[in-house]
Amino acid sequence: MTSATFDHVGISVADLRAAAGWYCAALGLVKEFEFAVEPVALRGVMLLSPSGYRVELIERLGSAAAGPVPAGPDEAALRRGYGHMCLDVPDVDAAHNALLAAGAASRMLPRASPEAGVRMAFVADPEGNLIELIDRTAARARAH
Repeated sequence: MTSATFDHVGISVADLRAAAGWYCAALGLVKEFEFAVEPVALRGVMLLSPSGYRVELIERLGSAAAGPVPAGPDEAALRRGYGHMCLDVPDVDAAHNALLAAGAASRMLPRASPEAGVRMAFVADPEGNLIELIDRTAARARAH
């Protein structure tokens, strides 16, 4: 597979309306389309960012939490499967502060990443799903 590009991340949520509202307000996403799969009582919405990535939120009747919500990326790495989604932003500190103001919870304050020249931070959405914020501006500048 040589020509694949990333399209979207799917996140199962307890409250589709609340989650969609938060992602639209906090990340500037817009509803691309809504859908339902009636035989399994599943509803969803595909959200689109101005830069082209998508977040698919899914709500299914009877769903349950997979376990305790991880307190941060170190705890998330103890579970297999989805750990976080990552957004490349031009200013990690500003993005971190904006998401906190929008109702996210801080899970890792902005800091240097293990990758040279990169800054990072983590927040959790209102349902506890982790979102990494990363700024590769300095690393990209050094590469050119």
